[in-house]
Amino acid sequence: MEPGNDVKSMNRLGLIAGNGRFPFLLLDAARAHGTEVVVAAIKEETDAEMDLRAQTDSGVRVYWLSLGELSRLIETFQREGVHKAVMAGQVKHKQIFSSIRPDWRLAKLLLSLRTRNTDMLLGAVAKVLGDEGIELIPSTAYLEPLLAQPGVLTTRAPSEQETRDIAYGREVARHLAAYDLCQTVVIAAQACVAVEAMEGTDATIERAGALMGSLGDPASTLDRSLTVVKVAKPKQDLRFDVPVIGLRTIETMRAAGATCLAIEAHRTLLFDREAVRAEADQAGIAVIALENA
Repeated sequence: MEPGNDVKSMNRLGLIAGNGRFPFLLLDAARAHGTEVVVAAIKEETDAEMDLRAQTDSGVRVYWLSLGELSRLIETFQREGVHKAVMAGQVKHKQIFSSIRPDWRLAKLLLSLRTRNTDMLLGAVAKVLGDEGIELIPSTAYLEPLLAQPGVLTTRAPSEQETRDIAYGREVARHLAAYDLCQTVVIAAQACVAVEAMEGTDATIERAGALMGSLGDPASTLDRSLTVVKVAKPKQDLRFDVPVIGLRTIETMRAAGATCLAIEAHRTLLFDREAVRAEADQAGIAVIALENA
């Protein structure tokens, strides 16, 4: 699947880069289509490797901004002639309550919000950008081939117990995601062990592993294997917060003793597909992508 006509015709793209590999994958894909990229790298999140890209590729310009500098972001994109932008990479929600120092524009926006969940906050930022002539486009732009397709993605399929845990986990996760509370839950024997909060997916899996390891006698007949279920929101806005799975997820699951991962097909980005499959197979982890019921 190729990018749409609006993406193909784009000659300059603004990239608001968070952490992880997502920004680099999107940058590579955009450059492969001949698009110049102006990167707004978030000091608190973006990998310093981003500067190397600007040094080796004349079609990439990088500006480092603090998370709260919304006015400077807008001014940078306007000065660079950017009319379309994309958010790629996680920005930890807990930053809102810790290191963020909002400028006057972001402070005004935060005070206007009824709640500060992801959808409300990023939706408001998108509106401010739009009012300034900068359209925020889906974060899956250029990367649609990386969306997970339906089916078992590993050698091993989920067991009967894991399948039951997946069904229960999806029900729980969907209800929570509807309130923009989380995307990930960790299940064992049809009991919810951990629910994702501000810490993110990997930390949730680690917490579940630590909690399960602290419970009682390891020789107990209770099935202690963990199943991780990650879902998109019922009305997922593809401009931001799209579920992402990569090699680190599998490595974290392995360390935590998790044996199964269920994600949503067509609505989850799967990075390093072959490496994920190889690592999961080696660890005996089943990975499955399910259609949205």
